[in-house]
Amino acid sequence: MSHFKFLRRLTIASALLIGLPAFAHHGWSEYEQGKLIKLSGKVTQNGYEHPHGFIKLTVDGKEWIAVLAPPFRMENRGLLKSDIADGSQVTVEGYINRSKPDEMRAERIIVNNKTIELR
Repeated sequence: MSHFKFLRRLTIASALLIGLPAFAHHGWSEYEQGKLIKLSGKVTQNGYEHPHGFIKLTVDGKEWIAVLAPPFRMENRGLLKSDIADGSQVTVEGYINRSKPDEMRAERIIVNNKTIELR
């Protein structure tokens, strides 16, 4: 095999592997789309990371995980990492996961008296 053909195949294979995480990405259908909930609480852990950020928050003694948007989207819409630091008071609106009753997909977050749309 020529060097050119090898590089071409390697490039194609790399492109396919890069696209794999997006293809393997979980679907939003696992969340109950018809039941919007609103939770207010204190952030106990945060992750400003790919593919989606997250926060853990305590609401009335129960710990919740809120799946947020990707970091680039959060930044573009005005939600900084410091806004969701541990100890921050937030309100999130979103949908509960059908099989994980302590997890929600956040549609928006309210922090420091500003509302940020995440989807």
